[in-house]
Amino acid sequence: MSDPVPSKTLPVGKTALTRALLGLEGESAIALGQALQDVVRSIRVHLGMDVAFISEFTGGRRVFRQIDAGLVAVPIEAGGGGPLEESYCQRIVDGRLPQLIHNAQELPAALELAATRAVPVGAHLSVPICFSDGSVYGTLCCFSLTANYSLNERDLGMMKVLADFTAHRLEQDASRQHDTEAIRERIERVLETRDYNIVYQPIIHVPEHRIIGYEALTRFSPEPYRTPDVWFHEAALAGLQAELEIAVIARALEAMPLLPGNTYMSLNVSPATLMRSGIAEVLERGPLNRLVLEITEHESIIDYEAFARALTPLRQHGLALAVDDAGAGYASFRHILRLKPDIIKLDISLTQGIDQDPARRALAVALIQFAAETGSKIVAEGVEKLSELEVLRQLKVNKAQGYLLGRPAPASRLQTSLQ
Repeated sequence: MSDPVPSKTLPVGKTALTRALLGLEGESAIALGQALQDVVRSIRVHLGMDVAFISEFTGGRRVFRQIDAGLVAVPIEAGGGGPLEESYCQRIVDGRLPQLIHNAQELPAALELAATRAVPVGAHLSVPICFSDGSVYGTLCCFSLTANYSLNERDLGMMKVLADFTAHRLEQDASRQHDTEAIRERIERVLETRDYNIVYQPIIHVPEHRIIGYEALTRFSPEPYRTPDVWFHEAALAGLQAELEIAVIARALEAMPLLPGNTYMSLNVSPATLMRSGIAEVLERGPLNRLVLEITEHESIIDYEAFARALTPLRQHGLALAVDDAGAGYASFRHILRLKPDIIKLDISLTQGIDQDPARRALAVALIQFAAETGSKIVAEGVEKLSELEVLRQLKVNKAQGYLLGRPAPASRLQTSLQ
């Protein structure tokens, strides 16, 4: 059986209804409030009604969550409501009133409600918003101040379709909130217990065969095991990204006295965290002239000028800036152009297989030439084969890191020299 077809057509792609459906079906394509507002506005306009709203049943009350009234003044507002038993909504859900009413003034059961005459209510359509477990969230309703005998079952069918979409989106949002709360509790527990460790991977000056720096990498202990990128992504979802990044940076810097005096420490940090207060105080424990901050390809920067201003005092005191994952995507190229980094780190997707793939080699050559002309240094990441290292040598890449050259290790087993 096909879905009901609305009796009034809407231009596809140009209406609030289209945006609403995209928002309801998409993964946060439109903010929840805007998506639901589009639903009520579109149904009101499409059916030629005066008022449309979404209500929630909670604590024995009917609460208006989303309202669209056009130019009509009505005595309802978002967040307001009243006793559920005194509403059309409850009586329609339990069958005492029909879902489609052409003229409430002619219906004795509707006239039992004071609002029918007070508003007044003419035509009225209402359908329940039901979750997948059968529970009723509330209703999707619309009404006019006058009768409308042109409304039919197809119009009611459209209401039901939109009510189902609304229920789906609300349920998604509730599930997301539940998941986010669980994530937040997990991140807060890790922050409280410091249930993570820092390992340090050596960065090698290949021609001189010596260690020049260490990249600090986080390893999380709680089970089930999650890779570090998952932990930091979840922290961002829970609004705790800066707190977690600052905590692991502070932990990483505790090992600075163990590093050879002629080496530096490289730290991964998101642009959002660098814009937060408190990060500068932590970094100044460095000292700054022995620290490199790596900005990853996976993090976007909305305002490059503001970001550069925030970094300027730190860079003036010796802090170096690196763009990580260069060659992995468009964002890294934009970071390089806008931030003028001291170091460009060739992504593992370029270095692994560079001895076999002319395309990887060509892109690496372009980045190496760019660095040479702009005064940046190149560090190749993920070097695991001698043949890859040999190609990098031929390309005049002098600095590299990877399992071939040195594995990450805790500060207690820090590699301080090469064999």
